[in-house]
Amino acid sequence: MKKAIFPGSFDPITLGHYDIIERGVKLFDELIIAIGINADKKYMFSLEQRKKFIEDCFKNEPKIKVVTYKGLTVDFCQKNNVDFILRGLRNPADFEFEKAIAHTNRDLAPIETVFLLTAASTSYISSSIVRDVIRNHGDYTKLVPKTVRIK
Repeated sequence: MKKAIFPGSFDPITLGHYDIIERGVKLFDELIIAIGINADKKYMFSLEQRKKFIEDCFKNEPKIKVVTYKGLTVDFCQKNNVDFILRGLRNPADFEFEKAIAHTNRDLAPIETVFLLTAASTSYISSSIVRDVIRNHGDYTKLVPKTVRIK
């Protein structure tokens, strides 16, 4: 069974994340969307909100599991028998950053990183851009899945 993890903070999940997940789930028997917990980071959405946004998004996809975790991603992978890390790439800067992390992860554990290029239509979207649009009362709904709505 090929299991992969798609780690991130997902604050919030964007259409770019959604695109990578939709395509990634076709490559693996199980895809774990893992929300990392970082006590030093200030999030716009609570952990529970972020998890619910994602669970609601993929409630009809049995191959997707949503979890939270602390610590190193490779430690999570080893504890859960996960052999692959799925990552999305929007641009060359993403590639350089993700390449360094992938090399480090492979030094720490026998984990392979699989990169997917984001769709051209979502390559400009990032969670930080979405948060900025929300803070400034812009129309964020075209940047995120329908499950991400602020009440």
